[in-house]
Amino acid sequence: MILSEYKSKELLSQYGVAVPEGRVARTAAEAEALCREVTATKYVVKAQIGAGGRGLAGGVKFAATPSAVRSEAEKMLGKPLVTQQTNASGEIVKEVYVEAAVEIAADAFIAIVLDQNAQPTLLASATGGVNFEEQARRNPDMVSSLTLAGNDVEAFLQGLGFQNAKAAAKLVENAHKAFLANEMTLLEINPLAMLASGDWVAVDAKISIDGSAMFRHPELETLVMDHALSSVERTAQENEINLVKLDGNIGVVVNGAGLGLATNDMLVDAGGKPANFMDIRTTATSFQIAKGVELLLEDSAVKIILLNVHGGGMTVCDTVTEGVAFAYARAKRKPPIVARLAGQNVEWAHRMLSERRLPVTVCTSMGEAVDKAVSIAKGGRV
Repeated sequence: MILSEYKSKELLSQYGVAVPEGRVARTAAEAEALCREVTATKYVVKAQIGAGGRGLAGGVKFAATPSAVRSEAEKMLGKPLVTQQTNASGEIVKEVYVEAAVEIAADAFIAIVLDQNAQPTLLASATGGVNFEEQARRNPDMVSSLTLAGNDVEAFLQGLGFQNAKAAAKLVENAHKAFLANEMTLLEINPLAMLASGDWVAVDAKISIDGSAMFRHPELETLVMDHALSSVERTAQENEINLVKLDGNIGVVVNGAGLGLATNDMLVDAGGKPANFMDIRTTATSFQIAKGVELLLEDSAVKIILLNVHGGGMTVCDTVTEGVAFAYARAKRKPPIVARLAGQNVEWAHRMLSERRLPVTVCTSMGEAVDKAVSIAKGGRV
């Protein structure tokens, strides 16, 4: 679950990470009024959307006066913002964040992620800013990594060329505490700005919280209830399914995040284009799974459904196939299904697919299923 910028900053500030003073507004008049509460000689008006790349797309504007703040807010609110990370239709700006502009003496990039061993790892570069992602794509070596447990962060940052590395390391320490305490999967600060005083401030921030851990964090409910999800993704979340919409034509129904990522990677390697990422949670019922499948069937771009299930633990094969059968029974559009099933209750799941007369082709391996799905999506025979 990705938090908007202002909510990310609100959470980080509780752990001692310095952020510029700011206010969130949902109308232009509110933006003008609230900015008068901010101690500043100049303001920044920021569109609050889930995607990055706002600065290069006109979603971050400076304003010298409250009336200028109102003018910039009017240009953003209620309108789509298209960035390099959105689709062609962009995201509708429903909120703007008005904060004090800071004079940046130096900027940098830091992020905390989980490595392949689920250990919090610091990614850092002494260069940050709006062009950072493009620069990092051209030169991956500009980003260095450090496992946070037991390592000297100050020496690491000093070696990268961070000015006042001691203060920067203290900020990283506080960010690390926030990361662990709230079970985050990503904490990114870009730019991390050093002021003339030598203090480091999080000028922009993005946080992603593990949705499966939310039951342990009821205190975060007010932060995540309005996080940036499309209506489709929000409906999926409400039905115990993690779903992210993509731009392809192969609908993917998978139980398990790792299996979902592997399935999508295999589809791309085979020349296909997944229409989504899906992770059916272990708590999902067949009726909830049906709702998730219906969301894919309602997408006219989806030409085929790839069903890749490994039954085990709380999610068995027939629970998933029953959900698929429910969805197809109610659907107006019934694209073909390619199914690869393995694990607990697989025989009953295969029998259900056959008896419910679904338009299914059964494959015995992931590779075979992926190749078949890609062929059908490209216009091949079922």
